[in-house]
Amino acid sequence: MKTKLSKEAIIGLVSIISLGLLYFGINYLKGVNLFKPANHYEVMFTNVKGITISSPVYVEGFKVGLVRDIVYDYETTNKIMVDISLEKKMRINKGSYITIVNSFLGGAELHIHLNKYVEDYLKPGDKIEGRMTEEMLQSIQENILPSVEAMLPKLDSILGGIQMLVNHPALTQSLTHIEKTTSNLESSTSRLNRMLADDVPGIVSDLKTITANFSTVSAELKDLDLAGTVNSVNATLSNLKLTTDKLNSTDNSIGLLLNDRALYDNLNSTTENASKLLLDLRENPKRYVHFSVF
Repeated sequence: MKTKLSKEAIIGLVSIISLGLLYFGINYLKGVNLFKPANHYEVMFTNVKGITISSPVYVEGFKVGLVRDIVYDYETTNKIMVDISLEKKMRINKGSYITIVNSFLGGAELHIHLNKYVEDYLKPGDKIEGRMTEEMLQSIQENILPSVEAMLPKLDSILGGIQMLVNHPALTQSLTHIEKTTSNLESSTSRLNRMLADDVPGIVSDLKTITANFSTVSAELKDLDLAGTVNSVNATLSNLKLTTDKLNSTDNSIGLLLNDRALYDNLNSTTENASKLLLDLRENPKRYVHFSVF
């Protein structure tokens, strides 16, 4: 005999099934897999700005879990407990800590910093140290913006100086000179290239010829009897010195002729007398020549 459910029982059963589906659906949308085994840990923070239930938990950029719950400790009024759910295989080394990282797009996420220098691990349910990190925008506002504000007047002065320098006539004149110099350099470079292309090969060819001639002369000089030539020159110089010494000496005829003043004077006087005699002979020939007629 079949038992028929009353309308109220059917409504209650449908409601329970709907609530179950709603619960599983909400957790699914949050990223919570109720059928996947997980370990739970507690993290204590003093500020959980940006953290919400289902916020992701990362380790070295890899997602390993979610935030399951956030509870404020009303007794200490300085601690906030965050319950995180991590994958079953994820083990946390003792001494590890978790930080909150805020993003520009809003929201925040938890990052696990593992203490890889120890091999002791926390047990599920243990507490993990939570550390606060400065927000990027707050850090920029507190550290960078004051420096930028202090630099603005200096930048204004620098830009004014640059503008004066740019508008100064000397700069325009210098640029004109640089342009002319560049043009002259370009022209000189073109001439140099033409010279290298036209003249240098001929110069190199002449140098090769001169080098070959020097090589030939060097070979010929090498074959000469330089020692004999030098000895001959030395002998000639010795003879020339001996001849010069004899010419300067008075023990020979040529030396006497060159160095005896009395002989020079006698010769000079004889020449003068001969000249007078010839002159008188020309003027008075009868005095020296007689003709007789038979």
